[in-house]
Amino acid sequence: MKFSIFTTLATVFVAAVNASAVIPQDVYAPHITYPTAGVVWISGQTQTVTWDTSDAPTQITNPIGHILLRKGSSTTPLILANNFNILDGKAQVTVPNVIEGDDYALVLFGDSGDWSPEFTITGSAVAN
Repeated sequence: MKFSIFTTLATVFVAAVNASAVIPQDVYAPHITYPTAGVVWISGQTQTVTWDTSDAPTQITNPIGHILLRKGSSTTPLILANNFNILDGKAQVTVPNVIEGDDYALVLFGDSGDWSPEFTITGSAVAN
């Protein structure tokens, strides 16, 4: 009985050590290049969000991307795009119908999150 408990504990210990010796994985947080600060998006329009992939590591832990909308200091539950390859460097989104404001940003998730600069979302075309 004591031998069985010892064997079980030894097996658990070895498994834990092996799990911690996983191959190092690269976390990748690409820099968002569009939208830039001061850009105005209009609700209902299609926009192309872009990010720089020139410094992508060869082994990315999570290549599946998601783009969420952020307002002020809070990330909203609005998913603007999901399930795209983070190495594509772009994704099309439809601008949601939200409260107008100049404190919106995008959060690009894959391995890690990166925020865009703040931009404006409005409900109608801005007069020139």
